[in-house]
Amino acid sequence: MVNFGEKLRELRTSFGMTQAELASRLRVTKSVVSYYELHERTPSPDVLIKLADIFHVSTDYLLGIEQRKMIDVSGLSEADIKLILMTVESLREKNSSGT
Repeated sequence: MVNFGEKLRELRTSFGMTQAELASRLRVTKSVVSYYELHERTPSPDVLIKLADIFHVSTDYLLGIEQRKMIDVSGLSEADIKLILMTVESLREKNSSGT
């Protein structure tokens, strides 16, 4: 798995989660999460799916196959989704212009 441990640590910290908190959600020990982040163990497919669900990313993203992050918009109205898409496009334009 390409950069799996680094991706996991990045996602966990961006969600403000400790290794112990993530371990609790996965029903594993804190040391198992540490092993994942240190590239000393590889998660089972079931754990990989749980991680994707917790962090709202695809398993392909976790495995380094897909580089784009996905945003879960389920439960939002069409108007809310349109607003998010407009915001994303505006940010892309801002970033591409160097402002």
